[in-house]
Amino acid sequence: MKKSPSPTEVDPSPETPRFPRLDGSIRLYGVVGDPIGQVKSPSGITAKFVERGANAILVPMHVQPADFDKFMDAARGLLNLEGLVVTAPHKMSVTRHLESVTSRARFLAAANVIRRVVPGGGWHGDASDGLGMLNALQAAGFDPRGKRVLLAGAGGAGSAIALAMIESGTAELALHDIRVDRRDTLIARLSERCAGSVCVGSPDPAGFDLTINATPLGMKADDPLPIHADRLAPGAFAADVVTVPARTRFLELAGARGCHTVPGLAMFEAQADFVADFLLDAPSCTARGQESADSGRHPRKADGRCARRPRTAHRNR
Repeated sequence: MKKSPSPTEVDPSPETPRFPRLDGSIRLYGVVGDPIGQVKSPSGITAKFVERGANAILVPMHVQPADFDKFMDAARGLLNLEGLVVTAPHKMSVTRHLESVTSRARFLAAANVIRRVVPGGGWHGDASDGLGMLNALQAAGFDPRGKRVLLAGAGGAGSAIALAMIESGTAELALHDIRVDRRDTLIARLSERCAGSVCVGSPDPAGFDLTINATPLGMKADDPLPIHADRLAPGAFAADVVTVPARTRFLELAGARGCHTVPGLAMFEAQADFVADFLLDAPSCTARGQESADSGRHPRKADGRCARRPRTAHRNR
């Protein structure tokens, strides 16, 4: 006799549609940003959930910066919301709502993925954008070791990518951002880890082996170019974090000059498995009595229900 799936699993048999079961036991996750129409994670990460046999879904949540703190206050009380993918412009703002972070998220003061510490309780965050870009570049044949890299954008994604580049052994990392204070702050922090290899950059990519756009420029057809594409050297690499359009004007111009190009979608796909696993590692109360994926990090009552811890105040509010 065929075994029935548990309330938090999807039946993996071939005749079962490859999407989650929409009922009260579903594990709920969201992606929050402004704008939100360009994100690929609702379909991409939900597919990864189903591949893992989890009855879980990730849905888009459009929240403007002025409402972000109110959203996070409300999210804390939404007991079946187990985690969030955080996109621009909230990757830095979200850290003041987290109870714990990984070492890289702490260093960057930014996070792009968070999950519950305990069911209905606080949040734990990580910053995986650097991992995604590094994996995408390596898959395209680029090794950062000993190379010169120009990075435009020192926000949440740019900071994570910058850290990944210097930890991969780049000979030089030049940072360009129109917000000089943000650029200089990041350079100072990175220099603590790798003195002498991080410097102020400009929009001119001449002489660089890799140029990365980590700004939102390119999402709109009339956006100005973040980099002087006509200065790219043929054979160099050009990468972008923007996912819509699939190929930004910057990448189109780079390709026309004979550059190897790495689009934002490749960066997303290169971290999708990590993000899905990170989110599913959140403790769940959707299945009564089911053992948490974070076993031992929170107590359970004798009847199998998740024990709630007292609500804690936000840090650095």
